[in-house]
Amino acid sequence: MTPAQFIDRHPADLLRRLRHLVGISTVNPPGENYASITAWLTREMTSLGLQTRRFTIPRTLLRQSLPPEQHAFPRYNVLGKLPVRGAKKTIHFNAHYDVVPVSGKWRHGSPFGGTVEDGWIYGRGTADMKGSIASLLAAVEALRATGAVPRMNLEISFTADEETDSALGTGWLVQNAPIRPDYAIVMEGGEEHRVCCGHNGTLWLEVTVHGRAAHGSKPAAGINALEKMAALVLALQDYQHRLARRTFVTPEGVTMRPTLNVGGVFAAGPGGKINTVPSLASFTIDRRVLAVETHAHAERDLRAFLAAAARKIPQCRITVAKVSENFSCFSPPKHPFFAAMAGCVSRVRRQPAVFNVSTGFNDMHFFSHHLKIPTLGYGPGGRCEHAIDESAKVKELLASAKIYAELLTSFAG
Repeated sequence: MTPAQFIDRHPADLLRRLRHLVGISTVNPPGENYASITAWLTREMTSLGLQTRRFTIPRTLLRQSLPPEQHAFPRYNVLGKLPVRGAKKTIHFNAHYDVVPVSGKWRHGSPFGGTVEDGWIYGRGTADMKGSIASLLAAVEALRATGAVPRMNLEISFTADEETDSALGTGWLVQNAPIRPDYAIVMEGGEEHRVCCGHNGTLWLEVTVHGRAAHGSKPAAGINALEKMAALVLALQDYQHRLARRTFVTPEGVTMRPTLNVGGVFAAGPGGKINTVPSLASFTIDRRVLAVETHAHAERDLRAFLAAAARKIPQCRITVAKVSENFSCFSPPKHPFFAAMAGCVSRVRRQPAVFNVSTGFNDMHFFSHHLKIPTLGYGPGGRCEHAIDESAKVKELLASAKIYAELLTSFAG
């Protein structure tokens, strides 16, 4: 029996694991139940024959990196290794286990139930990205059950905090854990017949507009921060049009443009009251950085525009603070590793694979930039990520497992 045949005959094992993963609410922020899920992942990988270790992020680093309300929520990363006798190269698979918060009314009640209906499994994290974890574990189980031997040493990491900034997750792992990969697969970004060879980055800024409070019956005596903020936001429309003129054509022929989302978070300052002129107003900017752009230039350019726009608005004084950034990355798909992955996708799916660049960021850049190794993204994906009724297609979960197994048994580096 081949690993692919084993996977096809044991879909219940994959779904059992995924339901268990989804049932552990790892909402971030604040970082719930990380201890529970990483303890389970450690046991599961050990049972599959991997040398597995769970790393606890030091409390001092946790306090330095997280806001005070999250200090009671520890962070963990799990690393499993499977050495292969005679193998000269090592491949690393990575996925994050944290999920975004939930809201609204879900189709099957609990967003952590893992209900299967019409070929889809529902629950927070099914698509982003606990489904990838279940698919990879199914692939490893299939190799073990059929006696198929990987042609490379295998490393697997399951990491924290990708839904924030990954600093204590994959960022910590690549700098501190005992890993020595020659190739890496981050199990998201590409799906179906698309293999991801890069992703956009993010630049997140918070803009604070400073006014002067006054009695609501005497608005001329104050400086209305909300009015100044509104004028500044309108001015940013010109910047959005300017960004839209910048383009990048991906290997699959898709034209991408930088984007700007204004006001994901906006707020008034303290002391607000209906009969008070607001003295403070703030809003956020989510600037998506193309894979071929320079982050430093993107930030300088945006800050310069904000400063110039504020100067044109009478009595508009602003301060700009960086919230965080996640770096973009892109590798032209010329390395044999990329061709090998595309071949596995094509053989399992029986259609040609193409190379895409993801609009959203993921943890590929840590391996590509910091470790400087060939890195790609591929996983089962799904629908309604970060939204109500998030779900993954069972057929895609099984296909991804077969593709991972195919790569492990066909590519030696």
